[in-house]
Amino acid sequence: MASNYVVNLVNSTLAWVTATLDAPSSRAVVFGVPIGGHLFVEVLLFAVIVFLLSQKSYKPPKKPLTEKEINDLCEEWVPEPLIPPITEDMQYEPPVLESAAGPHTIVNGKEVVNFASANYLGLIGHEKLIESCTSALEKYGVGSCGPRGFYGTIDVHLDCEARIAKFLGTPDSILYSYGLSTMFSAIPAFCKKGDIIVVDEGVHWGIQNGLYLSRSTIVYFKHNDMESLRNTLEEITVRNERAKKLRRYIVVEAVYQNSGQIAPLDEIVKLKEKYFFRVLLDESNSFGVLGKGGRGLTESCSVPVEKIDIITAAMGHALAAEGGFCTGSARVTDHQRLSSSGYVFSASLPPYLASAAITAIDILEDNPDLITKLKTNITLLWKGLSGIMGLSLVSNPESPIVFLKLQKSTGSPKSDLQLLEDIADRLLKDHSIFVVASKRSTLDKCRLPVGIRLFISAAHSEADLLKASESLKMVAESVLKNHI
Repeated sequence: MASNYVVNLVNSTLAWVTATLDAPSSRAVVFGVPIGGHLFVEVLLFAVIVFLLSQKSYKPPKKPLTEKEINDLCEEWVPEPLIPPITEDMQYEPPVLESAAGPHTIVNGKEVVNFASANYLGLIGHEKLIESCTSALEKYGVGSCGPRGFYGTIDVHLDCEARIAKFLGTPDSILYSYGLSTMFSAIPAFCKKGDIIVVDEGVHWGIQNGLYLSRSTIVYFKHNDMESLRNTLEEITVRNERAKKLRRYIVVEAVYQNSGQIAPLDEIVKLKEKYFFRVLLDESNSFGVLGKGGRGLTESCSVPVEKIDIITAAMGHALAAEGGFCTGSARVTDHQRLSSSGYVFSASLPPYLASAAITAIDILEDNPDLITKLKTNITLLWKGLSGIMGLSLVSNPESPIVFLKLQKSTGSPKSDLQLLEDIADRLLKDHSIFVVASKRSTLDKCRLPVGIRLFISAAHSEADLLKASESLKMVAESVLKNHI
């Protein structure tokens, strides 16, 4: 009834307005006061609006669903999938190793020359490492069954931390049970929301994940481009007064996993000191490789190790063990023992792996010729791959990661990767050479082009390297002849 009354009132008002506008000389009288037509209409409409707003909205009466209606709705309901649909190119069966990942290994029942494992010093299967692991297994068993702070610390863990610190010349170090978790646990331990992190656009996924978990402000600079880094630091510090009061970091890799490039650490340190930043350096692919004694990029660039605020590295490469470490000042390491999630909540490194890492460092110190042999092998492969058709060498000539990318991109990363995987598959199937394309997960936001990655080992023979270079040239020419 109220709604009908409102409709009638509005219709009457509109009719009156029309008549009033047609006769502008006419005037309405309200409470004995003459009022112009437009003002009267405005007052009346305002009163109508107030009246409508004061009415309760209409709600249809609730009627419970019948059992049949409930069953029909349940049958029609389709839940959202947990994962996106699996496409044909996602269905990938990786090669399966059936022996130790040495310079020669068994893949799918066939012996191949292995360039897919970062066994830089050739220590996988080394007699002293096997003896060390066997002794540790007999003494400690296979695991500690607890995090370091909860009855998971064993004397060999402390020995390993002290051995790493002594080898690198740092005050202290801290062990992590998984190599990849070292960086994405160490970064959030020091970098918090509101801090600024300047990072190379080519860093690997472990660093990317640490950046995400830190919730800091992330600023990327061009890959290994010191002019871009300089401009970025200038932009942040000189033109932003607020940034001078924040904690600021530069995050780089010593040897970039996604390109094989080596960071110019001496220039980075100069920029760090000029603009008052801290440096986090990941030495996963340089520890045991670069420098006269294998102490990494700091030794190679003659940079005092104390000028680097935080150094991390995975031990699953040159040391042929597992786990990782972070080294620096005593304050840096102590802070992580209560604030780094990968250290606090993960079960500690199995004791036999800590023992293996100690033994591997001992072997490296006693046999510096391993580094010389590795450098010779890198030079040999570089020489053999020079002038390869359709591919370009983009890695540093001293890097243990030899990285090849397409000279001419197809315009699509997916198509580029398919071409490179075809080359890798042909090498494995027809020539017994095991290499990998730099396939990345959907979470990896690296901005560098994909390529073929070869990990060089001191245990590779000259014949292995010649076979790899000749086979790779042959297969690349065959696969890319229509693309070039």
